[in-house]
Amino acid sequence: QVQLVESGGGLVQPGGSLRLSCAASGSISPYRMVWYRQAPGKQRELVAAISSGGSIIYADSVKGRFTISRDNAEKTVYLQMNSLKPEDTSIYYCYAHRVIGGSDYYWGQGTQVTVSS
Repeated sequence: QVQLVESGGGLVQPGGSLRLSCAASGSISPYRMVWYRQAPGKQRELVAAISSGGSIIYADSVKGRFTISRDNAEKTVYLQMNSLKPEDTSIYYCYAHRVIGGSDYYWGQGTQVTVSS
């Protein structure tokens, strides 16, 4: 079992930056790591994902503004968020699913990001 703990959320002004972290209790090397977000009344959406091999995808809405990265040695995944907009306001969740040697998956508890003046 792997526990995921998000941190780094908070209140930021439009145009500002924030870096989210997802710290795992075990190795993340065999996992594809994903950041999702879900705002009240809206469906959960994929924000960014990074594969076990380093391949990256982004939602169109965040391309050019957000950067996902991973540090396997530190067992941590990051989401650097720049040029934040009010519509980025959401709870951001870290998700991991194994791609080698199994099919297990894990969710973090989420961290609130609020973009407002």
